[in-house]
Amino acid sequence: MNKLGNIVGELCKAILPIPEESYQGNHDCTIAVCTLSSLDLLKKISNSDILQHVSIVGRLLSENKGIDEIILHVNKNKKIKTIIVCGKEVWGQKAGHSLFELHNNGIDNTGRIIGSTSPDPYLTVSQSQINYFRNEINLVNMTNETNFNKIKQQII
Repeated sequence: MNKLGNIVGELCKAILPIPEESYQGNHDCTIAVCTLSSLDLLKKISNSDILQHVSIVGRLLSENKGIDEIILHVNKNKKIKTIIVCGKEVWGQKAGHSLFELHNNGIDNTGRIIGSTSPDPYLTVSQSQINYFRNEINLVNMTNETNFNKIKQQII
């Protein structure tokens, strides 16, 4: 990630702290939920019975560090086989778009997500970790869906 992006990211954390990034559910479940930038949806799912049916629910705000974290998590918890991507896309960052482009196309030799139109889509995880994500994880595209009941139907 570029220096300016790091500075802006740190500034945003200081000015607009949003501590809730993820909530652990049932470690034995095969489904994870990514609510993109929808904090209200994240909180609603984390306080519902859905949490018993998912391994983890979290948000994704960046097309680089955030995606790196998802890749690391699914490589660590190999029980996860499906990620439901829902909620509102991050304006400007297009983190959800980059996640799907990574899944479809991988990265080039500089670590850039092929096909991404995000401002800084460079990953630091290994190629083998990305290969696991691309080959073993199914992404369900519910981008921009914030209806709790529709998302719940995909899980339970």
